[in-house]
Formats: sequence, structure tokens, C-alpha cells
Amino acid sequence: MVNYLTHVTSIVPRLPPAIDGVGDYALNLARQLRKDFNIQTHFIVGNTKWNSAAEIDGFPVSQVTVGVADHRHHSSDALLNLLSSDRSSSILLHYVGYGYAQRGCPVWLVDGLQRWKSLFPKRSLVTMFHEVYALGPPWTSSFWLSPLQKNLAARLAQMSDRCITSKQSYGEVLYQLNPSKQTEITCLPVFSNIGEPEYLPTLSERSQRLVVFGSRNARLQVYNQSLKALEETCQNLKIKEILDIGVPTGLELSKIKGIPIIERGVDEAEEISKILQDSIAGFLKFPPPTYLAKSGIFAACCAHRLIPCMAISSKIPIDSLEKGKHYWSTDDHSNELTLKQGQDIADNAYAWYQTHSLPVQAKIFMENLILRQQ
Repeated sequence: MVNYLTHVTSIVPRLPPAIDGVGDYALNLARQLRKDFNIQTHFIVGNTKWNSAAEIDGFPVSQVTVGVADHRHHSSDALLNLLSSDRSSSILLHYVGYGYAQRGCPVWLVDGLQRWKSLFPKRSLVTMFHEVYALGPPWTSSFWLSPLQKNLAARLAQMSDRCITSKQSYGEVLYQLNPSKQTEITCLPVFSNIGEPEYLPTLSERSQRLVVFGSRNARLQVYNQSLKALEETCQNLKIKEILDIGVPTGLELSKIKGIPIIERGVDEAEEISKILQDSIAGFLKFPPPTYLAKSGIFAACCAHRLIPCMAISSKIPIDSLEKGKHYWSTDDHSNELTLKQGQDIADNAYAWYQTHSLPVQAKIFMENLILRQQ
């Protein structure tokens, strides 16, 4: 397949320096598309609260300047104007409802894209569904708004030339919303946003270090709900140091069972990657196994060949991930985790990751974006 694509317009909720996994994903993908295929990306940011910049890493950035729910028609107009004036023949939408609207219902976004598609039917729209729609108990807004969220997702899937998502269960939902799209939905677990080192030493060659990193709430769950499991993991692996990376938890962390906890705070991706390359394990309480495929933290553990240690597990494989094979679960009391067993798990997780690494995904996105141009 010959690549005639030179420019892509990528619609995102936010971009760095905002702490946003979808923004990081989109920016890293754009870098890889430029590196491997010389495809340039023009970003359109849809969240009006993002502090705009005219350029990021050589990529031009525009912003939908009117984006509140009460002015959705104006927002739709603003988006349409940006898309109509852009010379890109293909649009890549990174969709997560709550990224574009406070209640997860970005009507303005879907309306704007629908109008653009009717004006330029030969141009390509590829949607990466980082989420489809939310569910919740009756006392939450997500419960009452889920029909509208579902309708917006269905409209997007229908108008998109290709749909991509990070979880098999999301793909099944999209199939149900639009049965005609069954052959056009690709499932790709997320890649690591903090790098994919080429050389990775074995666990026995690394420092006896365990890393707890990710969002503040995710790390709070580790310390508040899974402290005993964390202690047992450290004892089994003979850990001598715990590094806590991310927005400070507010807890007074010093040591557990004599093992010092060092708080790094928020760090650059390159520095986190260096730390992971010289660590044995990463410890996660959240997300649960049902969401591991869309977890950037789990992806980083796999890409750096660490032992992903989970405080919870699934009895059945989810997104091809198996307990005891791709991650260690601390609720398995039948045996203790050893470094040798951990190496096997780290190797399996690393091999699973290679099927959807950043270069692999860049190629798949490129092929999907150029299909309408053949």
C-alpha cells in the first residue's frame, strides 16, 4: 500500500502540559507517524479550559474557543470552520466524552463532525474510542445521561470510516451500536506513554526496587487499601526501595516494614523510563483487570519488562491477559512470587505488549487513515 498521506488533523480533549493520558497518547502517536511515515499532524483541542499554545513539538495547535454546553451551536460552528479551512484530507478523533463536555455529552463535537462529513464526504474520519459511554448507579448523572452518551457514540461510529478502540469489550459495544461496522473495528490496547526502551536488562541485573506510579487516586488506593499486599510483594521479591511517582498523595510516606519509600513527585517521561529500566516490579491496585488494556501504567510496566503486580485479578483472560502469566496477583495465596517466576511473567507481558507497541500502532493508524484515498 502506497502512502499518499502527508497531513492529518487530530482532535483531542487536551495536550501536555496538562496531565491527560489521551493527550499524551495522541502526541506520542503523532510523533511516531512523523518519524516513520513523514505524516504531519495539526492538533485541534476541544477543551476550552486547556491553556492553549500555538505549537507543541513542531505540531501546530488550534483550539475550539467556544465549547460550553449552553453554546454548543457556536462550538459546532467553530469546529466546522477549523476543519473546513484545514488542508488535511483525514481526521483522527480521539474520543472520550468527558474530555469534551463536563457531563460526557459533547453534542457540539458530534454535530460539527456530522456537518463536516456532509460537506466533505470523500474525506476520511477515523475515531479512536478511548471510551464509548459511561454507566453508573441511578443517583449519578452518568446513569441518566447514558442514553444520550450512547446515541452520540453510535452517531460517531456510524459516520466514521474506521473505528479503533482499546478494549475488546468496547469493540463489542460498538458492534452492537452499529452492526454494519463489524469488519471495521480494530482493538488496540494502549501503548506506553513514557517510552519503549530497546535494551532491557534481566530482573536479576536490576536494582531491587518496586515502583508505585500513576494518578494520585490510584496510588492512594495502593497505600490505603492494599498495604499488606504491597508488603508481602516486597518481602517475596526482597525489595530494598519503593519509589512513589506522581502527584503527591498527601500521605506521610517514609517506610513500610523497614523498606524506605522515596517520593519522586511528578517526573519527566524520560526520567520515569530510566527508573523503570532499573526496577523489578510495578504495583497497581487500580485499574481492575477489566481495564488493564487501556491502562497506560500497565502498558509502561509491560514495555519496560517489569513484573506487573496487581492487588486484584480475574479468573478468566481479559483482552488476552491472564493472571499468573501476564501479571502477578497478590490474591493468589497458593505460592509465593519468586524472581524467577517474576521474570517469566515480565517476559510474557513484554511479548504481549509487542503486538501493539507504538510503531505497530502508528502503522495501523496510517493504513486506516489512507484507506479512503486509494
